[in-house]
Parts: sequence; C-alpha cells; structure tokens
Amino acid sequence: MQRKKKVAVIGGGSWATAIVKMLSDNEQDKDIFWWMRNQEAASYIKTYHHNPNYLSAVEIKLPADRITTELSKVIELCDVLILSVPAAFLKETLSTVSADLLQKKYIVSAIKGIVPEENQIVGDYLQTSFGVPLDHIAVISGPCHAEEVSLEKLSYLTIASASPNTAAVFSTLLNTRYIKTVQSDDIYGTEYGAVLKNIYAVASGICHGIGYGDNFQAVLISNAIREMARFLAKVHPIARDINESAYLGDLLVTAYSQFSRNRTFGNMIGKGYTVKSAQLEMNMIAEGYYASQCIHQINKAYQVYMPICRAVYAILYERHSPYLEMKLLSEQLT
Repeated sequence: MQRKKKVAVIGGGSWATAIVKMLSDNEQDKDIFWWMRNQEAASYIKTYHHNPNYLSAVEIKLPADRITTELSKVIELCDVLILSVPAAFLKETLSTVSADLLQKKYIVSAIKGIVPEENQIVGDYLQTSFGVPLDHIAVISGPCHAEEVSLEKLSYLTIASASPNTAAVFSTLLNTRYIKTVQSDDIYGTEYGAVLKNIYAVASGICHGIGYGDNFQAVLISNAIREMARFLAKVHPIARDINESAYLGDLLVTAYSQFSRNRTFGNMIGKGYTVKSAQLEMNMIAEGYYASQCIHQINKAYQVYMPICRAVYAILYERHSPYLEMKLLSEQLT
C-alpha cells in the first residue's frame, strides 16, 4: 500500500455519500471510485454532481468515469474497499465477487450491522466466507452521523483493526479539517458495539414514542452501556474502556440524535406503526431491526443478561405491546 492508493466506496446511501465527501476533502493523493447499484442515481451524479437520494446538498467532486455500477471491475481495480451497504444486503452484493479477488484487498467496514442468516459481524463474514486476512480488515465507528459530515460539523471516527499499521493507513485517508480519527485495536468490540447501539437507539425511540421522558431515557441509556459492556466482555474479553467514544459516544449520539434512523424507527413503533409500515415510510434501512434478531440468536450461545435487547426483540419480532414491554423493562432497570 505504498504507491498511490486506489480507494473504492461500495454503496450508494447517506453514509457512503459522506465517506466519498471525506475522502475527497482529505489532502492525501489518491484515486477515488464509487460503486452503487442504482444506475439512475449513478447517471444523475455523473451529470449533476449530487446524490439525488441521499445528502443531496453534498457536491460530488469525482470525475464521471470514477462512478460505476460494475462491481467486479471496480474491486479489481482498487487496493482499498470501503463497504457501506446495509448488512442485510452485503451477502447479495458480494455474491458475484470471487474470494481470490477479495483476499488481496484491504477492506474497511462502515457497516454497523450483522449479516443475516450467517449471524456474523462483517469482519467475521469476510474472514470465513472470503478468506480475507484479519490484518487486512478495519472497522469505522462513530460517534458520527452522515448528516453532520455533510454540514462539515466537527466529528470523530474510530478506526479499529487488529493491525495498528492498517488502522493508521485508513486513518490518514479520512482525516480532514472537520474529521478527527482515533485508532483502536479492539476490532471485535468496536464492531459489536456499533451493532448493539443501534438496538438501544430503537429502544430509545420506542420509549419516546410511547411517552417516556428524558429522565427515563437517561436511565435506559446508562443501563444500555452496562448491558453492552457485559456482552462485549463475554464475546471478546480484552481490556477496554467502555466509556470511550467508540462505545459510549456512539451509543449516545445514536440514541439521542434527530438524525438517528434507528431512533426514528423506534419512535414510529412506539407510536403504533407496524414494522412494515415504519420501514416503508422511512425509505431507509434501520440496522437495529435486523440486528435485534441476530443478537437474540447469537446470545443463545453466550447467555448474557440483556433485558433491553430482549425487550426490543419481543416488540419487533414477537409483536408484544411496546407499552407493556417497556413497562416490564422499566422494572428491571437500575
């Protein structure tokens, strides 16, 4: 990775658009490519230099020939791949890509979810299904919302990798005057933490939707970070400070921010929407919905006490009453 890097962003949503902006505003010399599935959106961006569907105010500075819908071609061409598709669609997206091709790449996951059916975080999925070496994988974590990146509000990213060198290389690609990066070697804890905070944000939204106030929200989130700590200690028992930005900070912004799609989704559920109607009205993926089922399945092996995750699962998948389930949960929180 010493020569001029060729970096591909895989995905066409708001976070992918924000990452393209960060890479473009970063001063390091590199070639940036952008793959998206939607041919109509790709053609629009080539002509008008804005994403018509997400963060439409962001000016796209890429040449037209760097924006493509040909996945295998762009993967073959680039050294670094930044994955930013919903976890639910990652398996389908990579279905035509050979393992031999991916094994040679450095891959950054900007996906804050679990691959359904496999019940694996993205790093594990890349290793087991494609044989990508662990030291070629990194994870991007917040606290950072795409909407604030588009406004160039000061934000912080955590870049986690088992390889300090890999984390350092990716950090230099994303640093800008409004993006500060922190490096971590806790790739598993960071990725699982990013998954869990989406579930807790759904819980936060549900509580708001049924009428709970700020006082209860504070109790909910303080219990959530302890629940996260218990799970991470069981799944990947290393020394970590759960109060660091990658864990607590990312949880706070996702649980409270107006830009949080998971909180918005939960709020709609709390107000009486069905899961399907909430998804249709949002027209965006709330990763916490899929993550809730995956974590429920994964925790069958670990048996960690996770009352908040259990309550969200009961509401979303067992169709329990949001009001009654949260009332029961309130009696378990401290």
